[in-house]
Amino acid sequence: QVQLVDSGGGLVQAGGSLRLSCEASTRTFNTYAMGWFRQAPGKERESVAAISWNGGSAVYADSVRGRFTISRNNAKNTVYLQMTSLKPEDTAVYYCAARRTITQDLGIMTRVDGMDYWGEGTLVTVSS
Repeated sequence: QVQLVDSGGGLVQAGGSLRLSCEASTRTFNTYAMGWFRQAPGKERESVAAISWNGGSAVYADSVRGRFTISRNNAKNTVYLQMTSLKPEDTAVYYCAARRTITQDLGIMTRVDGMDYWGEGTLVTVSS
């Protein structure tokens, strides 16, 4: 069992930045691809970004590409989501997720049903 603790959410004005963090409780963090998802009120959970086990590949949703950056530090068992140029429509609960895989193919990492473990979520609110 892997526990994911995500943090870093908060209230920010439009155009501002936030960095989310997710720490995993496993000694084999470098065998997991990691993803960030978000869920806005009344909407389905959607993929935001994903990164392969060694950081060699990353994918982004069209809505955040160029504004958000996913990264990881395997020595710290942590994945990050740097969010810039935030918009009110980015308001959501953000969840990190993990899937045990060492492929560079991240297609499945964009699917909610493809994840093995989930964090509890951290709320990001962007005011206009």
